[in-house]
Amino acid sequence: MHSTAARFADRAREEYGFDPEVTEFPEGTKTAADAAAAIGCEVAQIGSSIVLVVDADTDDEQVVVSVTSGANRVDTDKLADLVGGETARMAEPAEVKAATGWSIGGVPPFCHEGDLPVFVDETLQEFETVWVAAGTPDAVFPLSPGELAELSGGTVAHVAE
Repeated sequence: MHSTAARFADRAREEYGFDPEVTEFPEGTKTAADAAAAIGCEVAQIGSSIVLVVDADTDDEQVVVSVTSGANRVDTDKLADLVGGETARMAEPAEVKAATGWSIGGVPPFCHEGDLPVFVDETLQEFETVWVAAGTPDAVFPLSPGELAELSGGTVAHVAE
C-alpha cells in the first residue's frame, strides 16, 4: 500500500476506530468516472471530497469540504449559503493541502488537518455503499452513507447544482 494511503488508514483506525478497506488501483481513480470503472460501481456512488473557500480574502474566510456524488456538480452558491457566507470558490491545490493535509484527488472525507465543516451530498444516501478517497488519487475505500456522515461529522445537505 502506498505510504500516504497507509497513513490515512492508520489515522482512521487510531482517531476514529474505523478500519478502512483500502483498495488501490494502479490505473488511477482521479475522476469519479475512473473510480467507478475501476471499482465496478455507479458513478453516483463515488463521493468526491471537494474543498471550497467561502468568502475568500475576507475576515470571514473559511474552508469547507463537500463530499459530492460523482454524478453531481457541487453548487458553490449553495455551499456558501450553508455556512452563512456570500460566495464560494474551489480551493487551489496549495489551499487544499494546507487545510486538509491531503492533495487534490486523494482527499478523504475525514482525517483532515483542521476541523473543517463537511457537507455530504444527500443523493449519496440512496446507496448501501459509497466509495471515497483514501489519501491518494489511486486509493479508495467503501463505507455506508451513515458511516460517511458520522465519521466526517458531516451534515447531509442538498449541495448539487
